[in-house]
Amino acid sequence: MAGIARTCLQSILKIVNSTLGLVGIAMVIYGLWMGRVWQRDMQDSSFDDFDSSAPWFIYTFLSIGVTLCLITCLGHISAGCSNGFFLSCYLEIIFVLLLLETLIAADILLNSDWEKDLPEDPTGRLHDFREFVESNFDFFKWIGMFIILSQGFSMLSAMALGALGPNNESNYDIDEEHPPARLPLINRHLQQPPYVVGEPLFPGKSDAWNTNK
Repeated sequence: MAGIARTCLQSILKIVNSTLGLVGIAMVIYGLWMGRVWQRDMQDSSFDDFDSSAPWFIYTFLSIGVTLCLITCLGHISAGCSNGFFLSCYLEIIFVLLLLETLIAADILLNSDWEKDLPEDPTGRLHDFREFVESNFDFFKWIGMFIILSQGFSMLSAMALGALGPNNESNYDIDEEHPPARLPLINRHLQQPPYVVGEPLFPGKSDAWNTNK
């Protein structure tokens, strides 16, 4: 029964954890597209109009996408091995991620001038991304809720899987199929070494005494 529950929890954790991977892959693809467009704009623009500041928004977008992909890999490894250490690390990372998302969402909702707290974006992609999100706010709202729910289910699945402990049934099955060879404590069929019958190699004490005389 515990094995069936463990298998179900592992499957659930892998499924809900894949949501972060899909979001990370989408962010990486979009970040690469923004970087390509920015490089094309730099080549088309003149040297005087060129802004030498780094495109921090594109780099940040790519970094977040790669981080989400790495978290997804850690979640799949944790679900596969059911190791307490990996599950604890995964839970801590998901908790920190949820905390950061909550703080960012609260700052955007409560602070109307949140863009002024950010450095200037030379690419202009931050403004374009904001307009795109505002024009499709209902769609992005459901996506955000789905991501938060998937993270919550990931935490619950990881906690339940950690409570069940690692899967040791496979090792027991292997031990039952291939029992270890046991040696008898006392071997009754030990061959006794043959006795050598003959004259001793060294002379006795009396012979050695007579020789010295």
